[in-house]
Amino acid sequence: MSIEQGNGGGTVVEEGPGEALPAPGGPIVTQYVPSLPDALEEAEADEAVLPEAADVLEPAAAPFPPPLKRRLRAGCYLMRYTPIAHATIAAPPHYDGTMRIERDAVNTIASGDLYLHRPTSPHPLIPPKEPNPAKGIPIFAIRDYRYYVRVTKILEGAAAATQFKLGFELHRFDHATRTWSLQGAYAAKMSWTAAPPGYPSPKDYLTGQVRNASGVAVGVLTLGWVSKYLRKATLEVDRLPVSEPALANAAGLGWHDIFAQVGWDLTVDESDTNLVEPSGASWSDAEAHATMLARRDSADLDHDWRYWLGCVQQLDSTPRGIMFDAFGTDSNNVPREGAIMSSHWVIPNQDPWGLVKGMRFGTATDPYFRTGVHEIGHAMGLYHNTIDMGFMNTTDVIAASAMPPQQFPQNIQWSHAPDDQKRLRHMPDMWCRPGGVPFGAAFSTAPISPDDAVIVPDSVSVEVSPLLPTVPLGAPVRIDVRLNNAGGIPVPTDLSLRAGNVIGSVTDPSGTTREFRSIVRCIEEQKLGDDEQVTGSLTLLRGADGSLFPLAGPYTVRVAVQWDVDSVPFKVSAEGTLMVTPPADEAHAEAALRVLTTPDALVTLAVGGDHLTDGIEAIHAGLDNDVLRPHFAFVEAKRVAAPFFDRAADLEGAEQLLGEDAVMSTAEVNKATRLVAAAKESGSEPPEALVSSLRAKAEAMDAATAVRTLDEL
Repeated sequence: MSIEQGNGGGTVVEEGPGEALPAPGGPIVTQYVPSLPDALEEAEADEAVLPEAADVLEPAAAPFPPPLKRRLRAGCYLMRYTPIAHATIAAPPHYDGTMRIERDAVNTIASGDLYLHRPTSPHPLIPPKEPNPAKGIPIFAIRDYRYYVRVTKILEGAAAATQFKLGFELHRFDHATRTWSLQGAYAAKMSWTAAPPGYPSPKDYLTGQVRNASGVAVGVLTLGWVSKYLRKATLEVDRLPVSEPALANAAGLGWHDIFAQVGWDLTVDESDTNLVEPSGASWSDAEAHATMLARRDSADLDHDWRYWLGCVQQLDSTPRGIMFDAFGTDSNNVPREGAIMSSHWVIPNQDPWGLVKGMRFGTATDPYFRTGVHEIGHAMGLYHNTIDMGFMNTTDVIAASAMPPQQFPQNIQWSHAPDDQKRLRHMPDMWCRPGGVPFGAAFSTAPISPDDAVIVPDSVSVEVSPLLPTVPLGAPVRIDVRLNNAGGIPVPTDLSLRAGNVIGSVTDPSGTTREFRSIVRCIEEQKLGDDEQVTGSLTLLRGADGSLFPLAGPYTVRVAVQWDVDSVPFKVSAEGTLMVTPPADEAHAEAALRVLTTPDALVTLAVGGDHLTDGIEAIHAGLDNDVLRPHFAFVEAKRVAAPFFDRAADLEGAEQLLGEDAVMSTAEVNKATRLVAAAKESGSEPPEALVSSLRAKAEAMDAATAVRTLDEL
């Protein structure tokens, strides 16, 4: 194994004996999410590792008491691996981490994670700082994450055994690509020994020599038990004074109880109770994100796995709840931190809502709390799961599934589905912890929608075409999507990125492929219908890997629509092509560079708001350029036409932007129409020129709903 000399991509690696581990940025073999560990059956007695012959004493005539069988205690272990080349150094660089041991009467499942640790000390006489086992489960810095440990063998079980064989795979994490690569298989002969001071259970401490697949000794591994839990985290709950906090169900089952079922020690921080409403009772995604950044108690994810949940009156995006902070392409480049939910949505007074018909959501304790757990489940890396009535199913599906004499919410299952339980216990830290991999990466083994199990239905197809065949460098690219359904199965009725059914990729002229998905995702319901045709539009600018269209030349845009019906996954995909033209002049080149190198430009485009000054300035750079202005006109118009905290909607500013040359997709025309209608409902009379301009665009696109709405203004 190896210890890096540097940190992050392109590091220099000092090799130890045996198989070397690749540095981030180096050659990657088979990138994927590591398979979860399989259940390990108890070993037979003759498989266990007995003491070496020299250590075996002659048996007494009548041994009493008989030797005790040793078994790994369930829970979390502080793990340390020291490569053999460094083991003799006083303060050797090594890997610290945790190993999670899950046991039942038959099986053992184990997994772990390792983080690079280079011990330093402010003074030669002061020992370097190490994780303190007395404090329980340790938390390590995200930047130091290196390996997922997939345990494949625990050979224990003989009554006289004082040692056992531990087999495991190491999967190297590449921070640049956010993927893992299999390094190889290893084995260690682990022996129970006396624990160093500070461990809460001195008898549950083990040490052993690690060998690679060739039998070469490569390092030393130690394991010391620190907690009965497998992981620990904090949930901060902030709310408006008029909104109920989502803390427990009607029977008193709360967050700590729920997550203790899956081995998490979850601490609830019921923090601010005085959130301030922004521009009205309903919150936009931008206002939710700005509030999280301003009001949460801590942003130090290197020392605390802290998730944030806001409870407010209404949401612009969805009736019930949304995990709005899905990807690391937001303003603070940290994915999966926050979710928000609505306390004042009124449940429809009709079937299938059962016992909570007509109730305000915050007063319907069971479905309200369940929605909070669902959204935070997304923040922990879980997807929708319809295999049972557990937390990651959607509220509307659970309500519709109630069978008399039960009524919703009596049929809510107050636990996660079995496969989600395993994921919460054993997925890599970087999958679960806030700030890890972005939401939406594919599972490689039996996930909700593994690629090799997806059905491509013959009766459904998708068409992908760019709104414009050529686009200037630096401009957002608009893609029209049409889903054709010949019947037989329900299909998604919303093809926006926000709805969560659409993902895709862009291949540039050099052959580099970059993925895209929504910044804001995880609306709690999945909307399916029997429509013969569903249309949608995507506006693309950046993805998690940077600009999607960074240079001039031909591009291929591939769009996939994925959904599930009764736990059966479906997927259709298609692609379209377009040309990005080179800069027309130096001014265009400078404006394009500003847009392409500003990550917050994407957030401003997607969610708006006034809190991301870098993003707004980048959009303005596009507006100030004659070539790019038509392509960014709607982006800025959408932002100013939506109220943001104390700032009212500026329809006059939107009117000045949305001239005849403004490039807009059908979805953007519909969005602009809704903003104008919402402003009028709030008492602001929309300028006639703005209404006329939008009506002309809607008629040209045959956007009938927008035309009707505008005619009614």
